[in-house]
Amino acid sequence: MRMYNLLIGGAAGQGVDTTAAILEKSFKASGYNVFSVKDFMSRVRGGHNFSLIRFGTTEIVSHSTIIDGIIALDDDTVRIHKDRLKASGFILCDIKLQTTDKRAIKINMTQMAKEIGNPRVAGSILVGAILKLFDESLAHIEKVLKTSVKIDYLPMNNAAVKAGYNAVKKHFSHINGNYAGHMLISGTEAVAMGAVAAGLKFYSAYPMSPSTGIMEALAAKSNKAEIVVEQAEDEIAAVNMAIGASYAGACSMTGTSGGGFSLMVEALGLSGIAEIPLVVIDVQRPGPATGLPTRTEQSDLLFVKSASQGEFPRMVIALRNAQDAFYQTMRAFDIAERYQMPVILLSDQYLGDALSTVELFDPQRIKPAKPLFSYTGKNEYLRYAYTKSGISPRLIPGKSDQVVIIDSDEHDEQGHITESAEVRTQMVNKRMKKLTGLYHELIEPDFIGNNDFSILLLGWGSIWGPLKEAVDLLNQNTSKKYAALIFGDIYPLPTKLLKEKANQADSIINVEQNATGQLAKLIREETSITIDNSILKYDGRQLSGEEIARQIMGRDVL
Repeated sequence: MRMYNLLIGGAAGQGVDTTAAILEKSFKASGYNVFSVKDFMSRVRGGHNFSLIRFGTTEIVSHSTIIDGIIALDDDTVRIHKDRLKASGFILCDIKLQTTDKRAIKINMTQMAKEIGNPRVAGSILVGAILKLFDESLAHIEKVLKTSVKIDYLPMNNAAVKAGYNAVKKHFSHINGNYAGHMLISGTEAVAMGAVAAGLKFYSAYPMSPSTGIMEALAAKSNKAEIVVEQAEDEIAAVNMAIGASYAGACSMTGTSGGGFSLMVEALGLSGIAEIPLVVIDVQRPGPATGLPTRTEQSDLLFVKSASQGEFPRMVIALRNAQDAFYQTMRAFDIAERYQMPVILLSDQYLGDALSTVELFDPQRIKPAKPLFSYTGKNEYLRYAYTKSGISPRLIPGKSDQVVIIDSDEHDEQGHITESAEVRTQMVNKRMKKLTGLYHELIEPDFIGNNDFSILLLGWGSIWGPLKEAVDLLNQNTSKKYAALIFGDIYPLPTKLLKEKANQADSIINVEQNATGQLAKLIREETSITIDNSILKYDGRQLSGEEIARQIMGRDVL
C-alpha cells in the first residue's frame, strides 16, 4: 500500500481551488485512488485556504494531516503547515517566497508566466511541476485541462504545464494505481445524483452553505433530468413548496443547513400530520446561529430527531461517504413515499465537499417506490383511513373522481377537522403504527475491525472514513484489538448489532464531531448502554484517523 498526501495553500483568490481541481483529475486519470478535502474561510478574498489531496494505490477513505508535499502560494502556507511536512517532503513555491527551509523547491513562476504571455497561468506551471515531482507523465493533462480551462486559453496553459514540468526533477518514485475506471465525486454531487436516480421532479431551497452545492448540481442537470429547481425566498417557503409539490404528486426534496432547518420545523410537522412524503437534507455546519459557515460539525442529530412540536413518525439517515450518500438518498425517497412521512438526511461540510474515488453507481440496486395514486374501494374514499400498517391510500387532488381532503389540524378519516378525544387518539396511534413497519427496514451499522475486539468505537455519518482508518492504525500499532460500529440509519436507532457488540466490549469509546456526545446520549436513551469515554471535536475541523488513534493511544501512531 503506497500513497502520498499533498497540500495546496494560499489566500482566497490565488487559485487554490482551480489548481487542486486539475491535480485531482490528473491523479485520477493516472489510475490513483484520490481523496481530497478543502479548508477555506468565509471570506471572498484574503484569509488562509488550503486543499489536501491524498492519492495512492489502494482505497483511501479519509484525509491525513501528515504531508509529503506543500504547494505554497504565499508565505503563510509555509509557516502554518511546514511542521506537518515529512523530512522527505518538499515545499514547491515561487522564488519570491521568503522561506529558507532546506526542503523548498523554488521556481521563477512570475518570469515563466511572463514568457508564456499570461500571469494567470501560474497555477498550470505548478501543476506541471507537481506531476514531475511525483514522476507522472503528461499523457492525460490536455484532456484534464479541457474540463477546467476555456478553449481559447488551452494552448498557453498546456505550455505552462510543460514549462513547470521541465523546471524541476522528480522527487518521489512513480506508483501504479488501478482506479481509472472509477468515479471521482463529492458527497454533494452523490446526493444530487441519488435524488435524480430516485425520480426527483421538484427541488426547492434557499442558498445556505454548505448545502447550496446540491441545488447547483441539480440546476445544472435540470433540463436533461426534467427537474424543476426553485430558489425560494427563504427556507420556510422552500420546505412548504416541496410539501406542496409532493401533495400534487411530484417527487420532492428540499435542502439546507442547520440554521435553515430551524426555520423548516413547523412545516416538517405539516408533512407528518398531513402524511405527505418529504425528503429533507441538512448539511451540517457549526452553530448556533451563523456559527462557522464554511466548517464542519455533527451537532444537529438530537435536534432533527425531535424537530417540530408534537409527535409523529420520521426517519433520520446519516450519510457516511459518497457511495453511501447516493444509495441512501435513493432509499430516503423510497421510505418517504411508502410510509408517507418525512425522511431527514444528515450530511455535513466535510462529506459534502470531500472528493473521493468510488465505483460507478448502480441505480438499479435500489428501486424507489412509485407513488400509488389509486383507490379501488367501493365505499367513500377516506384519505386517512385506519389501516393495520398505519398507511392510508393516497390520491392526488384533481387527478381522480374522488374528493381528497387534507388538513394541518387534527382530522378524522375523511380529513375533516375534529376535536374528538377518541378520534385524536386513534389518529395518533394510526400514524405511529408506521414505525412498526419501519423498524423491520432499519439497516444495522457498519462493523469495521477485528471480530475478537476488546475495545469498541462508535460513530455516525461522515466520521466513517476517519474511524475506519483509526481502527486499522490501532490494530497495527497495539496489542489490543479494536473494532467500530458506524451508524447510517440513526433514528429510529437499530439496536441488534449494537447490543451484541456492546456485550462483547471491555470498553466503549464514542467518537463525534460535537461537544455533548449526542450519539452517546441517544444510545443511552434507547438502550441504557453507557459509553465509557468519548472523543469529541467541535472546532469546525474534521477528526482524522491519525488524530483519533493518537488520542486513544496517547502518542503518535506514524
